[in-house]
Amino acid sequence: MFKVFKKEIDFGEKKITLETGKVARQADGAIIATCGETVVLATAVGAKKVNPDVDYFPLSVNYQEKYYAAGKIPGGYFKREARPTESETLISRLIDRPIRPLFPDEFKNEVQVLPTVISYDKENEADILSIIASSAALAISGMPFLGPVGASRVGFIDGKYVLNPSKKELENSKLDLVVAGTKDAVLMVESEASGLTEQQMLDAVKFGHQGFVPVIKMIEDLAKECKKPEWVVEKKDLSSVKKKLESEFAKDLKKAFSIKDKQERSNLISEVTEKAKKLYEEDENFTELDVMHELKDIEKGIVRTDILKNKNRIDGRGLADVRPIMCEVGILPRVHGSALFTRGETQAIVTTTLGTSDDEQRIESLEGLQRERFMLHYNFPPFSVGETGRIGTGRREIGHGKLAWRAINSSLPSKESFPYTFRIVSEITESNGSSSMATVCGSSLALMDAGVPIKEPVAGIAMGLIKEGEDFSVLSDILGDEDHLGDMDFKVAGTKDGITSLQMDIKITGITFEIMEQALKQAKDGRVHILGEMNKALAKSRSGVGKHTPKMEKITVDKKDIATVIGKGGATIREIVEKSGAKVDVNDEGVVTVAAPDEDSRNKAMQMIKDLTAKAELNKIYNGKVMKIMEFGAFVNFLGKQDGLVHISELADKRVAKVTDVVKEGDEVKVKVIGFDRGKVKLSIKQAAV
Repeated sequence: MFKVFKKEIDFGEKKITLETGKVARQADGAIIATCGETVVLATAVGAKKVNPDVDYFPLSVNYQEKYYAAGKIPGGYFKREARPTESETLISRLIDRPIRPLFPDEFKNEVQVLPTVISYDKENEADILSIIASSAALAISGMPFLGPVGASRVGFIDGKYVLNPSKKELENSKLDLVVAGTKDAVLMVESEASGLTEQQMLDAVKFGHQGFVPVIKMIEDLAKECKKPEWVVEKKDLSSVKKKLESEFAKDLKKAFSIKDKQERSNLISEVTEKAKKLYEEDENFTELDVMHELKDIEKGIVRTDILKNKNRIDGRGLADVRPIMCEVGILPRVHGSALFTRGETQAIVTTTLGTSDDEQRIESLEGLQRERFMLHYNFPPFSVGETGRIGTGRREIGHGKLAWRAINSSLPSKESFPYTFRIVSEITESNGSSSMATVCGSSLALMDAGVPIKEPVAGIAMGLIKEGEDFSVLSDILGDEDHLGDMDFKVAGTKDGITSLQMDIKITGITFEIMEQALKQAKDGRVHILGEMNKALAKSRSGVGKHTPKMEKITVDKKDIATVIGKGGATIREIVEKSGAKVDVNDEGVVTVAAPDEDSRNKAMQMIKDLTAKAELNKIYNGKVMKIMEFGAFVNFLGKQDGLVHISELADKRVAKVTDVVKEGDEVKVKVIGFDRGKVKLSIKQAAV
């Protein structure tokens, strides 16, 4: 019934298996990929007809994690997987980025790739396996995919590179790098590092590329055995359109791209665009999309030729020049930390908010429930580019936010030394290239303004590439147009000494390591320059948190006293919060964290906790309150919730007939600890008065 094709390979210290022919046979391509007990089903389907109104390649990649894969039932009211999590969105982008450039420009059929995790062993990660499985599904589908693509993860542990480290190994790694590409070139890099040098990062990319080349060979061998018939893609001859447009509008477009101001340049290009549409509005042989495609190609040629031949960029800068930078801090009076970072026509307002462990992000995943202490949220409203549009958080916002998160994360202080929870929000107010790197710079400044003792300031820069044959130019701090019309988006963030994050996307079939080396060197020069400009506003963290920041203090109590502080059903800790106005958190190790808006509130809460957990000391006098009268004495509350007995003989320096002759319930009294009896405290009012 099934005609199964299967391949297997050793990948690092692991074994990967690819299988097709048994499951999802109506998809154009379907692969079951296995590593350990982690299994991914990846399918690829392409629409057989082209939507004539589409002027882009409609590829969608939707990575999904099924909770049953880890033997879990989803939490929440609806017990089924719902909208994609942030992690699923990021991995979808991770898969999309290396495969998108490998489809020909003329291919506009809708393509949907669905990698689904159907078994997860909590040891072998599914992201790398999903890239490989998706690549294999496309490779056997018959679609015009110029792959296959391979991928690997690289760690840097004890001075050595490790191919596909486990989650546990990554805990001790100074690097978490994902690299993907073809046999001949790298197409995508995503990484977080702890201040590695440019050479170390370059060597890591090379190591990862060498590691996945055998995987590509395995996919090629599989495709030779079971690839479906190749699709025929027709390429429309538009040479006459291009020739006519060049003769009519090349001069105006050259003039437009000589204008430094983005809005003025865009207005002139829009005028040319409308004229070009009218030129062909009566011609039934060519659609408006045909005309726009060729016009964009002319624009691309003008910009790229000027850069390659004349080393002349759109705004007149040299290839390695960074746009003018202006930095301000403390711009918002009530927030805990704030910064305004402006670089050319790109600008971000970035804020830092400090909270307690109650504010940590709770994340449900196949690993179980996790808590995240550092959050970075990136917002890109349409007004930032002078447009109207949808408001919300899309894949782009999530991806750019995570890139900045990786850049900043390694510089944050430990929870033990600085117990706050961090939330950074970057509001992009203007954009003309690399708002994610503006977010990195603004985040570093906002953290320092908030008094967060970061290890070192962090800055980021976006590099571009124009390449024709063997001729190439690497561009520092790229504009939006240079990004759209160029061949590479290469983002590097780090301190003055090392890299903390590296992201690379290639729009051509790949670049050489020589180009990467030059880009990294040029990026370091730019990064150091940006850090110098940032230092003019604020060179190091403020000595303390601001006046509006919750003040935090820790106290460690005996583990036996945790229940005392919390109380039955949380009653005691709620009482502390209500009476003091502070936030109180107790962990399993007995560390009590108190956060309060002012010193009085914090001190009140701390004293209540100390009273609850203090141990009675022999011969010490305490203030107490009579709680209960008995025939043989009175029970007095002291040290918060602790009670002791004052025997009738210890009430006064004379014979007492009735306890109520001396005290009654509610009386405030002084008591002295005179002994202990099987854990109970013996008190004396008589001796306290001496």
